[in-house]
Amino acid sequence: MEQLTELEIAFFQLRMGFGPADRCVDWAVERLRLDEEGDDLEVVLLASARGRDEVLPLAEAIIERYRGVQRLSDQFLAGKFIVELRAAYLAGRESVSSLDAILTRLYPALRYPDWLVMLSRNCEYATDVPDFEQSFEDEFHYISSLWAQSESLAAFEGEYSRATSDRHDVGCA
Repeated sequence: MEQLTELEIAFFQLRMGFGPADRCVDWAVERLRLDEEGDDLEVVLLASARGRDEVLPLAEAIIERYRGVQRLSDQFLAGKFIVELRAAYLAGRESVSSLDAILTRLYPALRYPDWLVMLSRNCEYATDVPDFEQSFEDEFHYISSLWAQSESLAAFEGEYSRATSDRHDVGCA
């Protein structure tokens, strides 16, 4: 099953409340269009599903069948979401305030990973304190750049430096 990572990212965002169900449906439609479904009934059903309640169990079943215990971690999927958010921010489709709302939910949902501490904090502070805007942007660039090139959580963790993140604090930049 090709492009399963794309479905996992869309499923993660939907499950977390950040993405539309249509993204999972579009994935299934594309698999059918390319004749890559391999007579998988769940893919066929997903292509015609409507709404979160129909899409979530079908996407979950597909991911479970093809990935099993090798499913991508929520932290990895969140990292790839951060890359998408950075692109949307640079394009003007996201703002510091909208990102703060997302990060405020994402950070505890991921059980407070070390790599998200400074980004979440700087984003929150940047909503009220202009001096934090540059620190937020520096950390956002740093984190999203690392995730953009990482093929796994382990690869990201091998490159991530808390000391670099700490330098993106106000007064340290």
